[in-house]
Amino acid sequence: MVAWGRSHNRPVSAEENPANGVPATPAGPQPEPLRLFGTTWVDHSRGYAARRLGVAVGSLAAAAAACFVLRFAYQGLQIAAVGGFVSLLVVVMFAVCSALAFGHTWGSFSTRPDPARQSSLRGLLSIGFVGSLLAYFFRSLTEAPGEKLHRAEYEQAREEYDRRVTRRSGNPSRKRRRRDT
Repeated sequence: MVAWGRSHNRPVSAEENPANGVPATPAGPQPEPLRLFGTTWVDHSRGYAARRLGVAVGSLAAAAAACFVLRFAYQGLQIAAVGGFVSLLVVVMFAVCSALAFGHTWGSFSTRPDPARQSSLRGLLSIGFVGSLLAYFFRSLTEAPGEKLHRAEYEQAREEYDRRVTRRSGNPSRKRRRRDT
């Protein structure tokens, strides 16, 4: 039994715990977090596989639900008797927009999209949202969506940082100065 005013935890000296309980942040560039994954993509820890499975199942379920809603919209057009041409136009529009959204989303996993182009394609991508959901599904079967791009950028930043740090050696006071003549 512990008496009042006394702690049952033993004090830890600075030699045993130099960071005083605060985890040290590694020097150099830090990985950029991915949506739904945080920084677990770096070492595939803390439920990375379960998150990937969740993204795959969730994006496929959302795409199926979206197709179900689009089916109701198509049936609404048939009930309204707008004609075969308009119905065909709507189906072709959603198919083309979904294909373009799939290609754009799939490409954004390997290269950073241009913000101006992304802004101009916002309407097309919102119409073709089924294609974007399917791109997320297929990419999450192999990796976290965007992991390859972020890993390449992170490794390049680490290499550049390591080169800068290892280049600094020797006594700077002995360094010869260049003469500008």
